[in-house]
Amino acid sequence: MTSVSLRSVDRTRIAILDAAKSVLRERGCAGLSTRDVASAADVPLSQIHYHFGSKQGLIIAVFEHQNAQLLDRQTALYADPTMPISAQWELACNYLDDDLASGYVRVLMELWAAGWSDPGIARVVKDGVTGWIDLLSTVARRAETQFGSLGPFSADDIAALVGAAFIGAEAALLLELESEKIPIRQALRRVGAAIKILESGRG
Repeated sequence: MTSVSLRSVDRTRIAILDAAKSVLRERGCAGLSTRDVASAADVPLSQIHYHFGSKQGLIIAVFEHQNAQLLDRQTALYADPTMPISAQWELACNYLDDDLASGYVRVLMELWAAGWSDPGIARVVKDGVTGWIDLLSTVARRAETQFGSLGPFSADDIAALVGAAFIGAEAALLLELESEKIPIRQALRRVGAAIKILESGRG
């Protein structure tokens, strides 16, 4: 296959993924049809089956594509040794809203639920989330080096708790659970304020 035709294949694949993301954001996994995605991407239905095999294959590909982009973004964020961890936390809180708006959280939660009864989907979701938790462990080890002992918590403990906090926040925000009595975004940002106190030496 020539480089020109390869580029054409890549463009078609990306167009389908973008269209599928939009349909998923509007209708969820249950409401997504490959025919609607093909129409939104302006490609023949056969192209979806050629590139992704099935509806499930398409949904998994959307998740893997978005997850890879987000992991690259997070890796770049935490790779800057000059940026305080509190500032990185603040950016991570900003990214939470970006990920809700992009439809990524909707896709993640739809696949998360589907994974309870489908081992293949469960494996894909676990692999994607594990990559993020591994990155958080690296950041927690950096915090341990900077601040000293994290008390009874290991770096992996901290990563597990932070991961659970953000995933739980995503699920709650998607369900519009946030309220004055359940200030999800505010609570997450106050963790950043607590980190800033540690950085200042006042903790």
